[in-house]
Amino acid sequence: MTENVINLHKDTDPTADTGTVTTLTVVTDPAPAPFVPLWVRSGRAIRRIATDERTTTTGRAIARHTLYTLNGGRIMARRTWDGRTGARYERMLRAAEAQGNLEVAEEWEDRLQRFRDARHRRRMDLLHSPLDAAKGVAAGTGMGIAVLVALGIVMALNTKEVKDVITPLSATIEFIGALIHIVQVIWPYAVVLGPLFGLLGMWSVGRHQQAAPQWALPANVRSGEGEPITPSIVVKALRDLGIPALRNAIKEMGDVGASMLSPITIAGCGVEVDVTLPSGVSTNEVQNRRRKLAENLTRHEHEVFITIPEAARTVRLWIADSGALDEPIGPSPLVTDESLTANYKTGRAPWGQDLRGDAAALSLYQRHLLITGLSNQGKTASLRSLALWAALDKTVEFRLADLKGGDWAMFDGIATVLIQGPTDEHVIEATEMVEAVVDEMNRRIAARQHDPSMVFDPLICIVDEAQVAFMCPVKDEEGRPYGGSKATSRYFMAVRKIHNQGRVVNVLMWQGTQDPTDQNLPKLVREGAHTRAALALGTESQAVMALGEKAVNGGAAPNLLRPGLDKGTLVVASDGIDIPKGQSSITVRTHFIGDDDAKAIAARAKAMRSGVTTLHVIEKGVERDALADIAGVLGSDARVRTQEVINRLAALDADAYGGWSFLDLKRVLDAAGAEPYKSDGRMVVARDRVTTALANRDADGSASASE
Repeated sequence: MTENVINLHKDTDPTADTGTVTTLTVVTDPAPAPFVPLWVRSGRAIRRIATDERTTTTGRAIARHTLYTLNGGRIMARRTWDGRTGARYERMLRAAEAQGNLEVAEEWEDRLQRFRDARHRRRMDLLHSPLDAAKGVAAGTGMGIAVLVALGIVMALNTKEVKDVITPLSATIEFIGALIHIVQVIWPYAVVLGPLFGLLGMWSVGRHQQAAPQWALPANVRSGEGEPITPSIVVKALRDLGIPALRNAIKEMGDVGASMLSPITIAGCGVEVDVTLPSGVSTNEVQNRRRKLAENLTRHEHEVFITIPEAARTVRLWIADSGALDEPIGPSPLVTDESLTANYKTGRAPWGQDLRGDAAALSLYQRHLLITGLSNQGKTASLRSLALWAALDKTVEFRLADLKGGDWAMFDGIATVLIQGPTDEHVIEATEMVEAVVDEMNRRIAARQHDPSMVFDPLICIVDEAQVAFMCPVKDEEGRPYGGSKATSRYFMAVRKIHNQGRVVNVLMWQGTQDPTDQNLPKLVREGAHTRAALALGTESQAVMALGEKAVNGGAAPNLLRPGLDKGTLVVASDGIDIPKGQSSITVRTHFIGDDDAKAIAARAKAMRSGVTTLHVIEKGVERDALADIAGVLGSDARVRTQEVINRLAALDADAYGGWSFLDLKRVLDAAGAEPYKSDGRMVVARDRVTTALANRDADGSASASE
């Protein structure tokens, strides 16, 4: 609406009476709407109706079910044709030739020839069948009449009525007439219902095969949500992978492309299928297109894993159910079963689940361990869960350095050495701890040379955040660096020595490190580990560093795990875990054990042990009081085997006690009047004797001082 304002005014000088000012507002009608032709309005209405969601849904449903019926009929016709001709054998023959499998091609050719021979014999038999059929009908009719007449004679003799001779024959004729009458009544309905049932069968076949274009299918199928993995879907995904030789071979196979596939089997939260590739297609070509293959299967990249089984020219696909890998797995048995114990030699640590959903357990027996990955991906939690299980075996001794600090505090009272912190001083202490382990290893090796039957309790040396040690620039008084990867590096050389000889005397090295490079994880160290595991990594070259070329060439791809989303999921290469035959690695989703649960498990481990004294700082250059140290390492134990006392003393100070033997221990105890003695056939040290000897010595020392 528009307003026309007319101002009527006069001179407003107050000295003159010239009137007042008046404002007049004139309201006019709105401008008429432009004229729209009828054909334009009709077109807009038609477009609005045609694009309405209800219209498109209805139209899509009509098209879908119509095409189900038409294509279902086509499928049924093809099946009938295949059953009556050698078309099926010819397709399989072409498929085998396309795959380059000549032996299978020859087998299908033989089957086709046998089918043709059998068909020829059937056709020749048809030449004689009309005459044989006529003879059979005549003979059957005559025999039937004779039987009925004989039955009538028997009835007539029984009833003394001659007319009963034809009673069975007349009853049979009446029955045939009744059947003809029933057919006459039903036939009009059968003529109508028969085609309807035929159409219903065609529709059912088409619906089961999803025989309609993609645009006509339901919304959840078009988006891939909930779509099951079928042979046709896998073959189509491989055809569209962008490999010319593979695409051409599948086209030549026609409808029998599924002959490339093994049976699709359920495997955990997904399915598994082996694909035999045609001649001219290599397995690495498929591996390098993992993302495209996953998208062709309506999956995310992390939901499809490609491995190489033993069979030549074959890839194994594991395809997860959509969204299944984003669901957490259950808690660790260490948390749920408080009665669970461990056996270092024969047991396996419950680590998590593989992609099939089966329990993944790792043997730790005489295996050095390396776990690596990007920061904040669950490396420490994965390593710590193994150590918590091993702690439930009271024979296992731990010497532990956490070069970050705070994640391993629950091992205070379990580990004989516990170093926590990221500074250079902590690296120095960690290096000296590893060197003390080397001394203990050498002592065990020397003892075993004298007695090859000796068996030693396991000693596990753990360094978490080992990259801090390798990158430490500090040098000792002799100018030797603590870090680095050269022969002068103290930490590097100590780890190498344990890798070379430790396992034969049950001395093991476990390391956890971040973001592996040649600088923070030297080649000789990472290749010395028997069990190598990697969480999410940044590049394929890092995956090779973490797991080795063999595992990566076999399909291991920790670099394709999603940082942040796949926390705790790691790829493992080890003979200590069950890996499917023909594969070089396995993907494990580890159980997460939180700090509170870890403390509870550690408390159970401490209750199984006998007062372990944890050394937090390695003292250097301090004159030791051997008797007091013996009393200290005995803790609250009433008696301890002499060999265990020597081990504890070596853990307390390798420089002072690393070379001790039974004779050294006996010399100190005999002098103090606390001699070792036999209990259950083993030499032991009694805590009461040592504390009494220590008290007497202190009392004598006080008396001497007072005099």
